[in-house]
Amino acid sequence: MSEQITVTIAGGECVTMPHGSTAAAALEHASGNNAIAALVDGRAVDLSLPLESDCTVSAVDPQSSEGLEVLRHSTAHLLAQAVKRLYPEAQVTIGPVIEDGFYYDFAYDPGFTPEDLDRISAEMSKVVKERLEVTREVMSKADAVALFRSMGEHYKVDIIEGLEDNIVSLYRQGEFVDLCRGPHVPNTRCLKAFKLTHVAGAYWRGDEHNAMLQRIYGTAFADRKQLKEHLARLEEARKRDHRKLGKQLGLFSFHPEAPASPFFHPPGARVYNLLVDYIRGLYVDYGYDEVVTPQILDVDLWHQSGHYDNYKDNMYFTEVEGRELAVKPMNCPTHCLIYADSIRSYRDLPIRFADFGRLHRYERSGVVHGLTRVRSFSQDDAHIFCTPDQMREELSSVIRMILDTHKVFGFEETRIYLATRPEKSIGDDAMWEKAERTLTEVLEASGESYEVNPGDGAFYGPKVDFCVLDAMRREWQLSTAQLDFSMPERFDLKFVDNTGGEQRPVMVHRAILGSLERFIAILIEHTGGALPLWLAPCQVKIVTVTDRQNEYAAEVAASLKESGFRAFADLRNEKLGFKIREAQQAKIPVVIVVGDREVEDKSLSPRLRDGEQLDAMTMEEFTGWLSQRSRPQNQGGVP
Repeated sequence: MSEQITVTIAGGECVTMPHGSTAAAALEHASGNNAIAALVDGRAVDLSLPLESDCTVSAVDPQSSEGLEVLRHSTAHLLAQAVKRLYPEAQVTIGPVIEDGFYYDFAYDPGFTPEDLDRISAEMSKVVKERLEVTREVMSKADAVALFRSMGEHYKVDIIEGLEDNIVSLYRQGEFVDLCRGPHVPNTRCLKAFKLTHVAGAYWRGDEHNAMLQRIYGTAFADRKQLKEHLARLEEARKRDHRKLGKQLGLFSFHPEAPASPFFHPPGARVYNLLVDYIRGLYVDYGYDEVVTPQILDVDLWHQSGHYDNYKDNMYFTEVEGRELAVKPMNCPTHCLIYADSIRSYRDLPIRFADFGRLHRYERSGVVHGLTRVRSFSQDDAHIFCTPDQMREELSSVIRMILDTHKVFGFEETRIYLATRPEKSIGDDAMWEKAERTLTEVLEASGESYEVNPGDGAFYGPKVDFCVLDAMRREWQLSTAQLDFSMPERFDLKFVDNTGGEQRPVMVHRAILGSLERFIAILIEHTGGALPLWLAPCQVKIVTVTDRQNEYAAEVAASLKESGFRAFADLRNEKLGFKIREAQQAKIPVVIVVGDREVEDKSLSPRLRDGEQLDAMTMEEFTGWLSQRSRPQNQGGVP
């Protein structure tokens, strides 16, 4: 009689089974089992895994996060198998799961076209219908190298040779075999809801000096309904793409003369400056002093701050008169220099320096993306120098500032994450414990819910990250507050305490909008380009029916401009319908049509962006109506 083991099924039921029974057999005792994989003592495994000892087994449902990962990883293998069937000369490389999907990189010189994706997708569906069993096997590293070398899969050989383990696992389905840790679905029939989305270029191992590969992106879900909903969200995201809308609205452009560095056109510059003005208004309320610091500084400064060791590959350097200089990637060291320029008393603290200076970071061409990741940008950056006893009050102030700002811009939901001490850190245990306790107490006192990200803090101190959800429920990390004990130490910053002795200040790094460029991209996609009235580059467009109304329309525009509004008159000899459609495409909040009656009555008939037609009003009435809705706190007044 074979050795018996005790298996605890999720839910509490215990069953006795023969040693070597599979996870699938154990889950036959679970009710409502729809497993595509299993969790054995919390570890995701194949259903075919033999159970060697007493354990707890639960089902991995395809609807769960673990299930989606298994489905998507298995679909990546399905994609690779279809490609190898159709294009035998293509070499497979890697195919990981990513957020909302997966990709697989191929070495294939002709490249793939959208038509190829249709053909590959059809072949994937054929493989699904074949119901190929997916099996796992292990072999020595040397045997795996020999196997893939015999298949002509040189990239796989490169991967295996770089592994430390002497035993590797492979997965087979039909004629296809791939290096993988798993787990995977039991058979290809489980993969019914997938979609290949697009092709892009990618360097082998992410290094621009290596060969360019073809990356095929796709996604997979547990059922076709979820897939359909996801594809609808993707289509909506394409419509809201800030790169497309930015061009349509005339906000910004990119040019090869300055790679990954945006050019803001007059409408975009208006939005940019309005954001700066809004933050500057907060600085008055919250007691910040703005500073202006150089963009190019001696490289020794970046050695002193520690950025050279951590950010050298993302910095720009130059040399003048034999002296090596670096272009500023961040503001904090320059603020330390200003702080250290004077003797500081505890009575002077807290000191809050804010800086809109331009920053430059060398981002690889493969990761830059519109305004969300650029090489030249500006932050609403600030650093607070305070005593340890002032940390709680300063952080509370920053949190209020952040959450109020999110609501002003229409972000109704913010997710907060407390990131604690990482493995590699500086400072003593007592300081870290006090800092983390302070952040925890501040968050608790705020009444806001938050999650803890253990070990995700900066090496110099813990931090709180604030992520907003946009209109499509996508999460964007936007704001941050970080405690820093390293920089004051590196720059020997001090303040005189109430006993006449010297102490180190605590430094708080803080950003509200973050990069203005990135924030504009997020806001465009959140609003679909329909920026709130107070932020719209053109608030009011006056259009005429015929040339007879041009004089009155110009007077209205001039009067509104004198009152501080961004108003423009369209006096072109074009059809009225054409002018109105252009204004709608430009997402202008208010359009005023001027005809003979309006000229005669000296009246205005505003039409809102959502199509609502307001009653006719006088110029004075309209100016009052506009004034009430042109401030950030009242930005919801116009659809």
